[in-house]
Amino acid sequence: METPTVRWRRLLPRTPARWAAAVAVLAVLVGGGTWTAVADDGPPAVQREDRMLRPGGVEIDTSYFTAGGSGKRPAVLIGHGFGGSKNDVRAQAEKLAADGYAVLTWSARGFGKSGGAISLNDPEGEVKDVSGLIDWLAGRPEVELDEKGDPRVGLTGASYGGAVSLLAAGYDQRVDAIAPVITYWNLADALFPDGVFKKLWAGIFVTSGGGCEKFEKKLCEMYERVAVSGKPDAAATELLTERSPSAVADRIKVPSLLVQGQSDSLFPLGHADAMQKAISANGAPVSVDWISGGHDGGDSETARVEGRVGSWFDRYLKEETGTDTGPAFRVTRTGGIDSTDGAALKRGASSDTYPGLRSGGREIPLRATGGGGASAENGTGTGTGTGSGTETGSGTATKSTGSAETFRNPAGAVPPAISAVPGVGGGLSQLSSLGVGLSLDFPGQFGRFESAPLATTVRVTGTPTVRVNVKEAAGQDAVLFGKVYDVSPDGRQQVLPSQLVAPYRITPDQQGKPIELALPAVDHEFDAGHRMRLVFSATDLGYASPAEPATYTVTADGPLTVPTAPAVATAAATLPWWTWGLPAAALVIAAGLLITARRRTATPAPDPALTDVPLQITGLSKKYAKSVDRYAVRELSFRVEKGQVLGLLGPNGAGKTTTLRMLMGLITPDEGEIRVFGQAIRPGAPVLSRVGAFVEGAGFLPHLSGRANLDLYWQATGRPAEDAHIEEALEIAGLGDALARAVRTYSQGMRQRLAIAQAMLGMPDLLILDEPTNGLDPPQIREMRDVMIRYAAGGRTVIVSSHLLSEVEQSCTHLVVMDRGRLVQAGPVAEITGSGDMILVTVAETVSEPLAEKVASLPGIGSAVRTDDGRGLLVRLDGATASRLVADLVRLDVPVTGVGPHRRLEDAFLTLISGGAA
Repeated sequence: METPTVRWRRLLPRTPARWAAAVAVLAVLVGGGTWTAVADDGPPAVQREDRMLRPGGVEIDTSYFTAGGSGKRPAVLIGHGFGGSKNDVRAQAEKLAADGYAVLTWSARGFGKSGGAISLNDPEGEVKDVSGLIDWLAGRPEVELDEKGDPRVGLTGASYGGAVSLLAAGYDQRVDAIAPVITYWNLADALFPDGVFKKLWAGIFVTSGGGCEKFEKKLCEMYERVAVSGKPDAAATELLTERSPSAVADRIKVPSLLVQGQSDSLFPLGHADAMQKAISANGAPVSVDWISGGHDGGDSETARVEGRVGSWFDRYLKEETGTDTGPAFRVTRTGGIDSTDGAALKRGASSDTYPGLRSGGREIPLRATGGGGASAENGTGTGTGTGSGTETGSGTATKSTGSAETFRNPAGAVPPAISAVPGVGGGLSQLSSLGVGLSLDFPGQFGRFESAPLATTVRVTGTPTVRVNVKEAAGQDAVLFGKVYDVSPDGRQQVLPSQLVAPYRITPDQQGKPIELALPAVDHEFDAGHRMRLVFSATDLGYASPAEPATYTVTADGPLTVPTAPAVATAAATLPWWTWGLPAAALVIAAGLLITARRRTATPAPDPALTDVPLQITGLSKKYAKSVDRYAVRELSFRVEKGQVLGLLGPNGAGKTTTLRMLMGLITPDEGEIRVFGQAIRPGAPVLSRVGAFVEGAGFLPHLSGRANLDLYWQATGRPAEDAHIEEALEIAGLGDALARAVRTYSQGMRQRLAIAQAMLGMPDLLILDEPTNGLDPPQIREMRDVMIRYAAGGRTVIVSSHLLSEVEQSCTHLVVMDRGRLVQAGPVAEITGSGDMILVTVAETVSEPLAEKVASLPGIGSAVRTDDGRGLLVRLDGATASRLVADLVRLDVPVTGVGPHRRLEDAFLTLISGGAA
């Protein structure tokens, strides 16, 4: 269920009714709030009230959303993620308000316009604020009450906002339902798992909060103490634990929808597992949903998740007992590639009961391979059946060999192994089934144990475990990092599912005897013929390892036990099973077909006469899929020259997007030809390297800086760094110091400009922008207009598709107008708008407002308005002629430099697409 587009409208007092509305707005302002009318694409309209409240003694910036109607309604509080503000959740708030809820959003202490210091959801700070906001809701006349002072209320939010939802449910018994998303159960366990400091995420956490000085003093001191020592102490663990939902585990007794991310090395799936166990034990209904993305990036499945949250509240706040809240457990699985847009395919798997993390354990024998350090056999526990350390064809497991691996922790723990990389893992984890991954283990720094080729496909859903014996040569703590790779049959490719690793601190009293270690919880399918590779590394980029050199010996004391969750059933695929189940094979077949198709279809020779022409389209046609005579684009022809900013206009369904997709080589035309600098466009055509494109936004890694995102994108192209012209692109985009900040802190306008800068990398001669101003406010739109004009000023060409006609009129030099797939008109903007009763008068000096009023009062003149630059007048004729106007202007001593027809682009556009009727 997609979030509706929301349009803001200003209340203009031009009628008695609107004067009354203005008076009402003034009354609200006097009362301390600001009301703004919001309308979505259909009724009911949503009202927003902004006001500062002091629920816990600190000023908190809030927004309150309600829709029409006089009936009572439940309330929902929505918290934002760490480093964000209430503005991040506005769209979800508007949707819930339109669905019949009273919705309150707020910026937490230390964020947005709210006061106070960040205290990490302190029960006496942020949690107390939430209780105060519930008090405020209880006093609203439209909010449904369970009893006096007790509103019917639910809480939701992602990450930081999800944690405060859980905490509020534990501390305030008035909370009736919660839906926390990708959040933590115990913050100490998240940042100090098994006593190992998660230094990279902790640093990002502090930085995204605005720096240590933005935090409560004792939190800042705690962080600096642990960051310097590299090892958490008992006081740090206690401080974070007391501010975690786990501290009130026995008090959370409300219906809970728990949404957790698979691509999440900050708050992994084990946190949701602990939540489920505790809340279920309290007797409350609980559902668990593992989404594809998470804090490391990837697909957050926003529309689906918000739809499910809405259904959850419909059931438990509105008490609509017939509402389908979804299964007790659902997981999104990734596999295969969408042939239309190249995106990873996803589908859901579910179960009527929550399986936990260790359901359906299957034993996979292992043997040491000597890949990372020294390998030794102790001579015990040899395998049987098909051989030592193998799995039989029938699926019965043999005992693992008692084998050991010895490896070292280097001095300074440098260089570190790479596995979990905040902001990078998410995108890669979705492609793990395609053999794509990012991981690095340095020789001599890890021990490796491997299974035999799997006789059957194994779907792992949950936490693998293994029994090992660990020794540190000097009798100190051993700090290890465990992970399970998916290794291809030829051994050349290894993929780390979800890019996750589990840290362990093994104390001297635990060493020298078998201990069970839990590996990262994942949902991943290991194909038949592949191997499972268990690796223990001495270092990891995301964590603090001992600076002192150390020698570790790890002995496998049993098989790898993997959970298979047999009750979890995958939804029926819409494609043949092999398209989803064997994506790598499908890609090979597709590549082969593409190569042979290219061999059969001769590419047209370059046209020397068009070498300097950025774009020429001739007779372009494309039919709708499965249609014989319905065209998306039909017989389209136009030409674009260097230095032009061309606006591609047309109503919905005009064929603009189809034309752009053909231009970028994403789809093939049925007829006609597209030439870019004389080269015919085909999928993968080399000349496409001279084309930059921004279509429907760009996916950025939220925890990396803007500059790092651009560098990573350019590296992925495989082209030399010096060809990026990154400084030039950044200067045109005008992002300034924001480049050093994490993208998650960017406004929508800054994200759009970063996306434009990404499209500009390499300074392509032809830049294509599809709706680049979507979601921007007027100042941001003006900045985007300047970006396009600056880019074309260097002799390059820009094609922009937009619905904002006023912006097109101000930024474009030429237009192509389409309707129902056909060309309606093409040419310079002035030529297309140059007709009608509007006259543009340019003058040698600034026109004063009194002079404009004097011209407007002339006989036969309907109106006269100064242009934006003040050096002209837009005059609407109402009976007078242009020659008469000129004579009157001369009589008034107006220094006229030019007079010509002028018509708003909106008028011209409506006339063209209506066939002249308008």
